Amino acid sequence: MAKVFIGIGSNLFNPIYQVKLALKKLRKNPLLEGLRPSPLYLSPPVGSINQPHYCNAVAEFSTLLEPEALLDELQALEYEQGRKRLTKWGPRTLDLDILLYEDLALETARLTIPHPRMFERGFVLIPLQDLLPSSYLPGGQNIKKLLKKCADNKCVKKLQ
Repeated sequence: MAKVFIGIGSNLFNPIYQVKLALKKLRKNPLLEGLRPSPLYLSPPVGSINQPHYCNAVAEFSTLLEPEALLDELQALEYEQGRKRLTKWGPRTLDLDILLYEDLALETARLTIPHPRMFERGFVLIPLQDLLPSSYLPGGQNIKKLLKKCADNKCVKKLQ
């Protein structure tokens, strides 16, 4: 079983509901075990498009799925909840990103692990830190040191 961390975000159609619904569906997925979510956070959008703030979280679970098969599962859930890929970094009902898959480093046409921008985003690192109280990522990077470099880490507010 591989330990996986995913980022979860939404800023359309009641974002808190969308994130909680995604967590509920992930819990029920027989291919994923031991789902453990972070608290929910509110954060400003990334990019230049005028759009609502996001509800974000991170979830940890174990799976036997290979990374691209897991990506297929997550994208199916995104589309089930109304995800449309119209604009890069645009508003969305649900965004599910594989952040970490064990200590794997992978780059394919469809998928890069670790997620290439996770190390510069407070809305990923702050909830990830909730799940990793040691503050160290697989591979040894210190989350607290990474957060000091994040411009948006003061904008991320805990919702629950």
